[in-house]
Amino acid sequence: MVDQIKLSIETELKPHDLLPSERELAEIYGVSRTTVRLALQELEHLGFIYKKHGKGTFVSSISKSILNLTGAYSFTEQMLSMGKEPKTIILDFEVIESNKYFSEQLGIHKGSKLIKIKRLRLADDEPMMLERSYLPYKRFETLTSQRLEEKPMYDIFFTDFNETIKCAEEEFYASIVSDKDAELLNVPKSSAALNLVRKTYNQTNEVIEYTLSVARADQFRYKVLHNRA
Repeated sequence: MVDQIKLSIETELKPHDLLPSERELAEIYGVSRTTVRLALQELEHLGFIYKKHGKGTFVSSISKSILNLTGAYSFTEQMLSMGKEPKTIILDFEVIESNKYFSEQLGIHKGSKLIKIKRLRLADDEPMMLERSYLPYKRFETLTSQRLEEKPMYDIFFTDFNETIKCAEEEFYASIVSDKDAELLNVPKSSAALNLVRKTYNQTNEVIEYTLSVARADQFRYKVLHNRA
């Protein structure tokens, strides 16, 4: 049932099209409404559909948001490449003491100062991703939240702090969004999410950024191109 509806979504419908009602789908596929309801619940968790209270169930834009992982990731650049207008809201900006975990990730001493930044990333004013970034304070002492609202962070690294990015390591894994993050991302509680862990290195192989992100599964898909040697 899930595969049948998914095939219809991918071949016959466009993003934000309204799906038939549960009753109509049950008649189309010759199954019970309970079977349809369970299939729709799974498709919603997978990010292929979304619901609007009192309006019905709609096709998500997941198929239009496939991002290539073989290049350096930039939310701003990716959104612009998809014809969307990126926007960033700074939710939190503070200097904290590094615990053992972040000290190990950033290669600094425990208790050293860190800049903690929590950002909500939007495209066309729709919440897309939550980012929690941690930067070594000694490298970015003069960084401000106002500056981050004016310019992409990686551009600031280069223009304001003479830090050139050499490479970034990224890990991706699926999860269920927390209730607090679901509210900020404007998705139902227990929705599927894609977690990203990024560690960014400068030209001398020092870690200058460690970021934990939660992306909406109904808005992001990623692809990797494998070249045979």
